[in-house]
Amino acid sequence: MVWITGAAGLAILLLAGDLLVRGAVGAAPRLGIPAFVVSLTVVALGTSAPELLLSIRAVLGGAPGLALGNVVGSNTANVLLVLGVPAVISRLRTKETDCRKSYVTMLGVSAVFFLLCVIGPLNWVHGVILLVILVLVVSDQIRHAASHRRRAGLQPVESPESRMRLRTIALFLVLGIACLPLGAGLLVNAAVEMAMIFGVSDSAIGLTIVAIGTSLPELATTTMAAVRRNADVALGNVIGSNLFNLLLIAGGAALFGTIPVPGEFLVFDLWCMLGASVLLAPFVFFRKWEMTRRFGVLFTVLYVVYVILVVQHG
Repeated sequence: MVWITGAAGLAILLLAGDLLVRGAVGAAPRLGIPAFVVSLTVVALGTSAPELLLSIRAVLGGAPGLALGNVVGSNTANVLLVLGVPAVISRLRTKETDCRKSYVTMLGVSAVFFLLCVIGPLNWVHGVILLVILVLVVSDQIRHAASHRRRAGLQPVESPESRMRLRTIALFLVLGIACLPLGAGLLVNAAVEMAMIFGVSDSAIGLTIVAIGTSLPELATTTMAAVRRNADVALGNVIGSNLFNLLLIAGGAALFGTIPVPGEFLVFDLWCMLGASVLLAPFVFFRKWEMTRRFGVLFTVLYVVYVILVVQHG
């Protein structure tokens, strides 16, 4: 039954990811804003829903360490796994996307989160700080979208998605966002059961299995974006999801209880999260760099090594 539940969860995730990508790409020309902005906000928020639900549940259930491990592990997985695997399937043409400002914002937020963890433990004050930053980031994206709309107008873009009806776009977005947590929940439950069978520790579960499980919506969405040649959606989803993880997920969870920061997070896991984020810099700032299959394999291998180290020390 565990394997059947896991397979069902994966199937739901893939379907929901496809619906979310198609809805986001279809909504962008209708709203007169870049698909990257839609991915950075609507899609990223939808794919971060599993992390939010799981982290709040973990804090209220007396397992705050699981919430922190989920956020840190998910951000590492988002870069190395969520971009690596789709790049192996179909190269991501990152040079066609200008996400430098959002990427720098993500690095800045990651640094702030790191400092708060050093000061730690995370409490409601830190949560308020993170949520205030979230409001500022989202407001800036809304202003950017409005500016783009004024400059570009509502000129139609010839693509199958751009010709979709508004009802269809809304339906795709709603179904995608609604089904992603369902699929992730089924897969996470199956993964946790398998982890218990194989005797994996709680901290290792939070940083690896649960993090991977809650990152599967991003993986599903980014994979479909890569197949559909929408690199802007793929990058926007990852950058936006990492921002929401650090600001909304960690910030929101901290409002419900104190989250201690174990020593190993400060000397290893948080540094791995920052290092993975920095690895994206060449693909963001240099047009000659693209996320080819070779880099996809490299990112995926790095993530496998990270998981092995976490399990060994867990």
